[in-house]
Amino acid sequence: MAVIRRTRRPHAEGDSVLNDIFDLSSGRASNQEIRARFVSGAKVVGPNMTILIVAMLIASIGLNTDSTEAIVGAMLICPLMGSVMAMAYGIATADRRLIKHAITGLLVQMGICLCTSTLYFAISPLSNTTSELLTNSSPTIWDVLIAAAGGTAGAIGTTRKKEPPTLVSGVAVATALMPPLCTTGYGIATRSLMRAAGGLYEFLINVVFIALACEVVLIVMRVPMHSDFNDDGKVTPEEREEARQWAHHTRIRIAIATAIFLVPCLFISASVVQQTMAQNNGELFEQKDLYDAKTTAQELEILAPEVTGYSVGEQDSYDTADEALTTKVVATVTSSRELDADTREKAEDLVRLHAPDVDEVNFLVA
Repeated sequence: MAVIRRTRRPHAEGDSVLNDIFDLSSGRASNQEIRARFVSGAKVVGPNMTILIVAMLIASIGLNTDSTEAIVGAMLICPLMGSVMAMAYGIATADRRLIKHAITGLLVQMGICLCTSTLYFAISPLSNTTSELLTNSSPTIWDVLIAAAGGTAGAIGTTRKKEPPTLVSGVAVATALMPPLCTTGYGIATRSLMRAAGGLYEFLINVVFIALACEVVLIVMRVPMHSDFNDDGKVTPEEREEARQWAHHTRIRIAIATAIFLVPCLFISASVVQQTMAQNNGELFEQKDLYDAKTTAQELEILAPEVTGYSVGEQDSYDTADEALTTKVVATVTSSRELDADTREKAEDLVRLHAPDVDEVNFLVA
């Protein structure tokens, strides 16, 4: 009798290798352990709130003094991520009680953070706007991508048998939940509505897309739904169907609300892209000149908060002595009020440091 041997097809082996590489079930913790981790992250208890206040104070000092090290350290110890991840888990599993608990906890934490940062900036003798404060009030689509990637990594890390501490810490730093809240507190303390609104919007963008990405990962991993709505220990077919319907409608509403919420961010991103394209096409300045102009504008605002604008351009003038048309490079510094002589001298030195070809520096009040 002839023996027929079956051989595996080459592509089947390749498929198996790919499945092994991208298999999220490998090394996964039990469903009970996963739930316990997410639920514990939503707890608003004394030690966590004390750490939150300390972390917010460190972050505020870091933003106020332009210290990246302080900001990163604050994000590493900040417990804000737990409430966001718990909210995502509640939505993925249709656990309405956990969603309410997580949202309430997040609002309490936000209130504590805003009170801490506002109080700090209100009493801080350093009233200048640092570059770190400027960069945390204008969210773009790239912030959205970072938040989504961070939420994905956080969900995968939290569902492992052994939660990798380096991954969780990395997610906390990458998604940067604290700096935008600090900027919001700065805006409130300095009565700058636009800065406060920009910081709060960037914070909410991070929260929404961290939670959304985490929710998607949990759904893909088929984390079981919480169908026991009345918590009597029994799940009836009616409760299971109700949970399925509730989850379906809720996810549709979240998708629509997220799309609407993203619109301002897309406009900001489009503006950045247009400026970049204009720069590359030579419609504004050469790349180095544009970079120097932006850097000079930021440093002028730090030097004197009254400065509201800065520009460099060519200006034609007619020389009556030589009867010729000459072109000068003129820098214009615009401020909300008249600058004193010492500040004007320092501002002019700063302008000429970045743009040595400038022939004339003008100061305007607008």
